[in-house]
Amino acid sequence: MKSRDEVSAGGVVYRRTPAGVEVLICKAASYHRWVLPKGLVNAGEDVRTAALRETEEEVGVKARIVADLGEPERYIYTARGMRVFKSVTYFLMAYESGSEQMHDREMEEIRWLPIDEAIDLLAYDGAKKIVRRAKAALETLPDPSQAE
Repeated sequence: MKSRDEVSAGGVVYRRTPAGVEVLICKAASYHRWVLPKGLVNAGEDVRTAALRETEEEVGVKARIVADLGEPERYIYTARGMRVFKSVTYFLMAYESGSEQMHDREMEEIRWLPIDEAIDLLAYDGAKKIVRRAKAALETLPDPSQAE
């Protein structure tokens, strides 16, 4: 079987609310599962730029990168008779502007959820692991509402 490599980037977008931290997850229109926003890194594009671009395209919001979420997620899938070795680098991203109502057609639904609910709803163990890393990273970041 032929194979190829794919490199993607994405993010865990968060916002702080009076009720706590919420993250954005999206339901893919093509396979109806809850996932994190991500997409292919274009030729000549770095992973940080791709992660921000893909997040804005897929879920309709602008965000800024706050932290790297460690080792890329890696998995293998088969498409059209080709084995694909996928690597996805994720970043923790703070919501800045925009609306999830402006998402693209690749996603059938976008939701802001408390972080633990998002983990439960995500379809894949790799995505759950990434959001757990994001949760741990958020615990080390100062809450701007607590500033003196």
